[in-house]
Amino acid sequence: MKMKAALMYGPDDIRVEETEKPIYPKDGLLLKIMAVGLCGSDIRNLTTDSRKGDYPFIYGHEIVGLVDEIGNEQTKYSVGDRLFLFPGTYCMECDECISGHSENCSDTAVAKLAGTGGFAQYAAVSGEKIRRGGIYEIPDDVSFEAASLGEPLTSVFACLENVDVSFPDTLVIIGAGPIGCFMAQLSKIRGAQKVIMIDINDNRLEMAKQFGVDVTINSLKEDPIEAVKSLTNGRGADKVISATPANATQTQSIHMVRKGGLVVFFGGVPKGSMTELDCNLIHYNNIWIKGHFGASYSQSKRAFQLAISPSFPTEKFVTHVLPLEQINEGIRLTRTGEAIKVVLHPFD
Repeated sequence: MKMKAALMYGPDDIRVEETEKPIYPKDGLLLKIMAVGLCGSDIRNLTTDSRKGDYPFIYGHEIVGLVDEIGNEQTKYSVGDRLFLFPGTYCMECDECISGHSENCSDTAVAKLAGTGGFAQYAAVSGEKIRRGGIYEIPDDVSFEAASLGEPLTSVFACLENVDVSFPDTLVIIGAGPIGCFMAQLSKIRGAQKVIMIDINDNRLEMAKQFGVDVTINSLKEDPIEAVKSLTNGRGADKVISATPANATQTQSIHMVRKGGLVVFFGGVPKGSMTELDCNLIHYNNIWIKGHFGASYSQSKRAFQLAISPSFPTEKFVTHVLPLEQINEGIRLTRTGEAIKVVLHPFD
């Protein structure tokens, strides 16, 4: 049996064509993908030699859909169930999981149980993934587009919880992409009093204002460090989050935070690259620096619950819904800043 999928044949070479439908085990199921979000990490993978020549490959991890078929030994879900498939899977037995950091699970076999293959009409879900968890049912009154935001919101939710963004914080977010906009909205929900957004794209900065951003700074037009100091009476922000794939913003971030403040390196930078930091400034100003990646199962479920709740303005974030055939257009819209969040429909 055939299905339609967006196959990557190399950097910037994505072709929507027919391929074999995935085979699911007797204790698993076949998910009919109704919507899949286009993530920044997907775009990075699709536009670089991410597979080091191992092509073709199907990316896509913000997956929601309907149970289309079930194996004869699968008993948890039924045909027609609406499911959100969290890409992370944790063993809950290694030292990292036991210590409360399941997002760093060291069992690589378990971690690979789910995670990609969403830019297609169908995805196979194994029985072990079902048993390990990270699959949540979508209420009938929630759209698939809204539910797909549960995945990108997860890491943002975990980050802001882990560093306790709350009243009366002044928060700087560097990077006005989808993740930065999620951060701004959720920071306001958590009680932050002032959110300052920094980017180099005026269009993105303008769109970010609808998500609770109080002040925007274009770092190509003014010195972002001096601008933040001016906005905080020379004190610096309580917390600064670098949410871009750039070493330069990490370097800048420690100059924007107050003494005793917290800096978070959220966005991954190019592998092998090094960030230059003023270690004396960090030392004498008692600056804390935290790296953030992923989320625990508890955080992933609560982030999903937030994404499908009336408290979260999904309709503002999903700016473009496109058929899978237009994935390359979705990439372009996201990279230029014309879109906040692109969701693809494999069956349109």
